[in-house]
Amino acid sequence: MTAQLIDGNALAKTIRADVAHRTDALKARGVLPSLAIVLVGDDPASQVYVKHKVNDSSETGLKATLERYPASMQEAQLLSRIAALNADPSVHGILVQLPLPRHMDASKVIEAIAPAKDVDGFHVASAGALMVGRPGFWPCTPYGCLKMLDSIGYDLRGKHAVVIGRSNIVGKPMAMMLLARNATVTICHSATADLKALTLQADVVVAAVGKRNVLTADMVKPGAVVLDVGMNRNDEGKLCGDVDFEGVREVAGWITPVPGGVGPMTRAMLLVNTLEAAERAAG
Repeated sequence: MTAQLIDGNALAKTIRADVAHRTDALKARGVLPSLAIVLVGDDPASQVYVKHKVNDSSETGLKATLERYPASMQEAQLLSRIAALNADPSVHGILVQLPLPRHMDASKVIEAIAPAKDVDGFHVASAGALMVGRPGFWPCTPYGCLKMLDSIGYDLRGKHAVVIGRSNIVGKPMAMMLLARNATVTICHSATADLKALTLQADVVVAAVGKRNVLTADMVKPGAVVLDVGMNRNDEGKLCGDVDFEGVREVAGWITPVPGGVGPMTRAMLLVNTLEAAERAAG
């Protein structure tokens, strides 16, 4: 068996086209969907990420403004700037690129963003809305993963999903969203005792640890769906995920590549969230 690829690039292109169509409809009503991206410091990966986000926004007709600040910026200054963006009716979405400099409290900064503009889906209010099924913003990476499952017509009802990665950014929100689709979910991490025994039971495995080869072929049930959220570099310096792709693709039924899988979908769902924020504000 050779797994079928879930092409994140192709699916993201379709989603961006839909966002562009809906953006045009809002513009016809005099509303320009606007995203404010705040970058503090000079983290190389973050600079690449925000460049892609700005480009994606421009392609779909959304207005994206990138604000760059030095790593020496004080937390109080950042909180003041977020307050100003919260109060600006022309700004519909706010994204503070993580990680922040060590002297800043990321949780405090995220909680300062107005829930109505929390298009990254990290605010506690967004998490609470997700828990009880009320309108909010879903975190972009788990949201993108679910869209990928939808794209292959995969019904999660009654399935067992294993999420390797317990972070508040991906792991826990991913688990909640899978539960909302009536899956049975196990959350673990790379040091979980007998991880292989758990993953071999899984119909769906989500690898989101940030560690190369955390999931190998002998850990995957034949025909399972494998979603690789990891972003790493191999020995040659090329981008790779958390999954031993070449090995696992010979066992799994479906698999996402890195690059070209979850990454483009994460960015696409940011556009969707920003557009929905603008639509809600417009009424």
